[in-house]
Amino acid sequence: MNRDLTKGAVMGSMLCFAVPMILGDLLQQCYNVADTLIVGQYLGKNALAAVGSSFSLMTFLTSILLGLCMGSGAVFSIRFGQRDEKGLREGVYASFALIAVLALLLNGTAFACLDWLRAFLRVPEEVWGMMREYLAVIFCGIAATFLYNYFASFLRAVGNSVVPLVFLAISAVLNIALDLWFVLGLERGVAGAAEATVTAQYVSGLGIGAYTLMRYPWLCPTQGRFRVRWSRVREIAGFSILTCVQQSVMNLGILMVQGLVNSFGPTVMAAFAAAVKIDALAYMPVQDFGNAFSTFIAQNYGAKQEERILTGLKGAVRAALLFCIVISTAVWIFARPLMGLFVEAGEMEIISEGVRYLRIEGAFYCGIGCLFLLYGLYRALGRPGMSVVLTVISLATRVALAYALSSIPAVGVVGIWWSVPIGWFLADVAGMLYYLFRRKRLFFWEK
Repeated sequence: MNRDLTKGAVMGSMLCFAVPMILGDLLQQCYNVADTLIVGQYLGKNALAAVGSSFSLMTFLTSILLGLCMGSGAVFSIRFGQRDEKGLREGVYASFALIAVLALLLNGTAFACLDWLRAFLRVPEEVWGMMREYLAVIFCGIAATFLYNYFASFLRAVGNSVVPLVFLAISAVLNIALDLWFVLGLERGVAGAAEATVTAQYVSGLGIGAYTLMRYPWLCPTQGRFRVRWSRVREIAGFSILTCVQQSVMNLGILMVQGLVNSFGPTVMAAFAAAVKIDALAYMPVQDFGNAFSTFIAQNYGAKQEERILTGLKGAVRAALLFCIVISTAVWIFARPLMGLFVEAGEMEIISEGVRYLRIEGAFYCGIGCLFLLYGLYRALGRPGMSVVLTVISLATRVALAYALSSIPAVGVVGIWWSVPIGWFLADVAGMLYYLFRRKRLFFWEK
């Protein structure tokens, strides 16, 4: 199932590699979407607001681990492109040790800061009880999130994007079945939704880990072979930590905006909770295409195939823009029925606010599509710091404008929605200008 992206038709190999990743992450979104849909339809507005706010927090926490795994995956892809099996194996050991320690620290910190989060996120009293109950369970799944994303990053780095999809498909179906059983059958409330998600996460995390070690036995840490070399740790850290910063800064900004949204009360919280799930599902394919594009660039960067990189870059831009135009049109047209999937038909105020959010965000998906390609490009070419810069531009604009505009009575919460596409646009301009002026220096073999 391994795919060597340094050979064959450029767009054909990239798309064949990307499709399983896209399907896999769409299934991964089913974890929280299933919680949100079932909770919103059967447990009411406050429960929907609680689970929705928890999603933004968990996205921030897991983005730290995801960034570390993505950065490691870029190193793995380069070593794979260089046909350096020893370097690949040592990189796997070093990155696993590094990220596992950080995952444990993150898990402990999350539990220690649980009660402090209410003030930080400005959660209304009527929502906090259920939100705390949900988070106390969902935090137990952080280790499972690490395991899945780590082994999925390794498999994708060596060209296997199908197996991660298989494990996600199994766990997504399990999650939905358990959600219905725990919430409706056992009447476990929001805690039951969290228990279903965590159980499904461990199925995918432990399952993909076992598969990887059986499929690649040379990765098994046998006596005399498992050595964590500090040179490899430094190399992994150089890629991973900056990618982690990029991912966490991005989601910290979103978390800060979540706190601002919460200050507008349960109705806006519930609308935002449902609309964000639709929003994430809409642009998730282009985000995953950006990650597949990054693996393609990294493998060819390791193999020093500049022409193939440039051809892939042009094709990826065309494909991403075409997809974004189609999905923007669909979200604009179907915004109201999509909101109706998550919210009871009688909650017209929630539905109307969610539709307004989707029609503002959805009109500008080309902006986020280009930004995901820029993130992937700079990460693959060993410039993860530039991805951090672009993220800071995007999120700093978003947060600053959200707070400034929403404080104007005539604008209100709509200012939060408009701040997002403006941030995307400014980051895109900065990323494109950097590429135009520094293109020749991006390839180390030309130095």
